[in-house]
Amino acid sequence: MKFAITSTEYLDKYLRVFRRSDLGVGRQRGQIRVWSLQTSGCGCAGRKPEPSLSPPGRRGSEHQTTMVRAPCLLLLLLLPVLCVSEIALEPCEVDDDDFRCFCNFTDPQPEWSSAFQCISAVEVEIHGGGRSLEQFLKGADTDPKEYADMVKALRVRRLTVASAQVPAVLVGAFLRALGYSRLKELTLQDLEVTGAAPPPPLDATGPALSTLILRNVSWATGVAWLTELHQWLKPGLKVLHIAQAHPLAFACAQLRTFPALTTLDLSDNPRLGEHGLTAALCPHKFPALRALVLRNAGIETPNGVCLAMAVAGVQPQHLDLSRNSLRVTAPGAPGCVWPSTLNSLNLSFAGLEQVPKGLPARLSVLDLRCNRLNREPRPEELPKVSNLTLDGNPFLDPEAPNYQEDPTKSGVVPACAHSALAVGMSGTFAVLQRVGGFV
Repeated sequence: MKFAITSTEYLDKYLRVFRRSDLGVGRQRGQIRVWSLQTSGCGCAGRKPEPSLSPPGRRGSEHQTTMVRAPCLLLLLLLPVLCVSEIALEPCEVDDDDFRCFCNFTDPQPEWSSAFQCISAVEVEIHGGGRSLEQFLKGADTDPKEYADMVKALRVRRLTVASAQVPAVLVGAFLRALGYSRLKELTLQDLEVTGAAPPPPLDATGPALSTLILRNVSWATGVAWLTELHQWLKPGLKVLHIAQAHPLAFACAQLRTFPALTTLDLSDNPRLGEHGLTAALCPHKFPALRALVLRNAGIETPNGVCLAMAVAGVQPQHLDLSRNSLRVTAPGAPGCVWPSTLNSLNLSFAGLEQVPKGLPARLSVLDLRCNRLNREPRPEELPKVSNLTLDGNPFLDPEAPNYQEDPTKSGVVPACAHSALAVGMSGTFAVLQRVGGFV
């Protein structure tokens, strides 16, 4: 926090704040001894000191006076630091390395200009306090070329915008402005996008993102929202994560192809299911897809996912169905030919009591951790697999009390204590952790 005040204003302002803090001589706050000061002309004196343990007399009195007056000069120098918690805190904070900036505009009349502190940060997270941002509509028609040089100078690579009601016109203006930035990862979280969408741009004028994360975002435009959002983005998006979508259905006929998308993460959409997955996997729109992540997505059978992928024509190498309440495929259900490219299948935390039938014939990785397998799977029940993981199943530790239903997850999922790494890890994070850095 920066200060620009005269010495008189300095003393008057901060000593008033310091008195309001009700700090006493010798009073302990945690492990720090703090002092209260009073102004008396040009002097500096403490409150009446507490009784000293030393014998009464001149020496004791001098000791008390010295004890009170000695730290005065030091405290005057440190007042901005000591009083910072007593002053109205600015909504934005930047770390010491100017790398990460966090803003939370919760005040009834927020100081939006505080966000200028983030101008040098690489990671920026801005929370709007759930308020409407309609007041910024007056600048939505501004030609972005007027501030293009300033946007180009920004260091930001990861940006999160959360907790606000945003007019769709403002979203378009926001993306158009970011087209001049070097932004690589954009997260929109807990947003309500209101009103009709602006006319689509003639060309993709938005940012050249590699990662787009949408979490709990509702759109007034219904199923056309992804089509309208995508047309602002330059080609090259590699990771798309959509969680808690309202709705998670796309206007496939109008949706442009994602030519570079390698990871599609639809985790944490417990109402999706196989039927919703078929509607979301628009046919032939994801030609480069290598990882499909469906954690906690209401999936019931691996076979149903196989059929949805066949309709969409996707050929992923990695499929994550963990944290779904999986069941055995019903007798007479239509068979499915798995993509020949699939080599990694995650069925952990799925409540399985036996290995599902109809799995791919050959896999490099099969993850069956933290299920309810009461015996070791027989070879004929498993595909030919190079790396099989069975940790956290009852047959390996029958007396462990950790195989129980977890009510915090959708469906019946065991709370497995043997794999803390998997607990609470989002699908996209699990995929990107192996890649590292920006994708």
